[in-house]
Amino acid sequence: MSRVWSRARSDRGQAAVELALVLPVVLVVLLLVVQVGLVVRDQVLVVHAAREAARAASVGDPQDRITWAAQRSGPLDASRLQVDVHGDGAGQDVEVDLRYRSVTDLPLVGPLVPDVVLHARAVMRRE
Repeated sequence: MSRVWSRARSDRGQAAVELALVLPVVLVVLLLVVQVGLVVRDQVLVVHAAREAARAASVGDPQDRITWAAQRSGPLDASRLQVDVHGDGAGQDVEVDLRYRSVTDLPLVGPLVPDVVLHARAVMRRE
């Protein structure tokens, strides 16, 4: 009987040790999933900003108004947004290319994942 009792006593705390070993890995994986979600959100915002900029370009707005339309379309940081407009003349297609640097700054995973450059392109006929 004492042999069974000593075996049971030696297993005490095993779950706590396993939790202490696995918890940091689980935490980092969860933070990586959240970071990917933030980058995907930024991609959706960049696509929306490209459509807004193309809409402004299609009515003949100047470059600064097109950039302003892209910047006001959502909560994107204007200092990391680059807008390029191609195409000229009435009846021609105007193409807007957007680049946005999505910063990965979550604790623990920010230094592991480099910043992501997101691209979006929208084309509309100039009126």
